[in-house]
Amino acid sequence: MKSIVISMIAASLMVGGSAMAADMPDIAKKNSCNACHAIDKKVVGPAWMDVAKKYKGDATAKAKLTTKIMKGGGGVWGAMPMPGNPKLSEADAGMLANFVLGLAK
Repeated sequence: MKSIVISMIAASLMVGGSAMAADMPDIAKKNSCNACHAIDKKVVGPAWMDVAKKYKGDATAKAKLTTKIMKGGGGVWGAMPMPGNPKLSEADAGMLANFVLGLAK
């Protein structure tokens, strides 16, 4: 019985992780944001949930993140600078910023 419960918990965690990955916006996948970021864990850059927590309650967060997505930056999360994506429109970068900020709970 114990092994059945453990198997069920493990299966639900795997499904939960898959669902979380599927929630990443297509624009992020299309622009390879997922090469350096994941929703819930650090990859090269910070987990987007950690970014959301850092900026929670900051009224200027969307503007800051939109600019960082487009122009890049460094020094906030470590030595590795984030390359910007100047080909991304401000509207799309703002949509990504909103998505990330919406992860704060």
